[in-house]
Amino acid sequence: MNAREVFLLIGRGGAVLWSDASQNALALPDSRARWEALWRHREEIDLVVHSHPVGPHAFSAEDESTMGAVEEALGKKLGWAVLSPTGVLVRRDGVESTLAETPWWAGLLRLASGMKE
Repeated sequence: MNAREVFLLIGRGGAVLWSDASQNALALPDSRARWEALWRHREEIDLVVHSHPVGPHAFSAEDESTMGAVEEALGKKLGWAVLSPTGVLVRRDGVESTLAETPWWAGLLRLASGMKE
């Protein structure tokens, strides 16, 4: 499988609420279905996650603008995460940290992204 960015909405309790994927390792094009899923699950979302299968272990400038637009549209702050080959970076309330423990969904996201460790 070729590497590609994959997107997950994670609900309270760690359930995957929705997912989609691109066919590109460096981009996840905007999607009406994704916006509708964000709106539909807005009360349940704990974490908005996507993969960077070839790195970086950071939020990109495009990630930053998307995060701002989503939070403005929903009228609330969300948790955000990016999975890279080196781990899971999370941002909550403006504070970033690399998770010490790997969440259960990270293995699925790594596999769906065609990511090598």
